[in-house]
Amino acid sequence: MSTATMFKQFPTKADLFEAIVLRFWAADPGADIAPPERGDPRVALRTLGSRYAELLHRPSMAGLHRMVIAEAPRFPELGRMQFDLGKEPFFELVREYIEAEATGGRLEVPDGVRATTEFLGMISNFVLWPHLLLQEWSPTDRAIVETVESAVETFLARYMTQVGHSE
Repeated sequence: MSTATMFKQFPTKADLFEAIVLRFWAADPGADIAPPERGDPRVALRTLGSRYAELLHRPSMAGLHRMVIAEAPRFPELGRMQFDLGKEPFFELVREYIEAEATGGRLEVPDGVRATTEFLGMISNFVLWPHLLLQEWSPTDRAIVETVESAVETFLARYMTQVGHSE
């Protein structure tokens, strides 16, 4: 595509970057993941953690993050869009699940936002963040599964109640 053709379709850089972010998130086949059933936090967190790792490990995810980080100072709405379409919906799904399990007495979570941040952070710190800086970073599927499992067990060691342990 020529530069002239591109700028006919996208009059400004902001329009181009917006289209890239929108297209990336529109192509997410699992965007409408259903909330997991309550009752077994280990199974549900493993499912949610695996889905999050898959999301972070999607082709072009690191490149999208790099672009948004680089352009957000000039186009703050780009950062907001990336957050609203990518991070926030999944974060809220996990937070709502964790808080529901806390209400059900299986988890003891004084701060759902903090607990969700800790859980998802353990996964993203291995799957995504190194790849933002190291182009060659490519963890194996087994390493990703082990990371999710470790995040689940670490989370449950901190937040599982005695009621949750006995089920």
